[in-house]
Amino acid sequence: MIIVCQKLLKKLKINGIAIFPFIFVSRPEDKKNKVLVNHEKIHLRQQLELLMIFFYILYLAEYYYHLWKLKNPYLAYRQISFEKEAYANEHNLDYLNKRKFWSFRKYR
Repeated sequence: MIIVCQKLLKKLKINGIAIFPFIFVSRPEDKKNKVLVNHEKIHLRQQLELLMIFFYILYLAEYYYHLWKLKNPYLAYRQISFEKEAYANEHNLDYLNKRKFWSFRKYR
């Protein structure tokens, strides 16, 4: 895992994003934000499990399905199973040590 600060994310109003093997954060101080970094680490694990490409295909498919259904970009984002898992467990810093393979399926 490599954490990189990226000013472009500020313009997109994103605090962090995981694109294997990197975690990009919008502010240098976010590198020390354990909750944010843990959230993004959960995404890195999801990406590994789905060989990266399938993660992105499923992520976008879920997003656009929920966007079509809910007509709200933020609500659509929050309904993505990968995000549900990450948000539900971001405060549990030990989660990845106990997490089972493909745990995101429980959040579908």
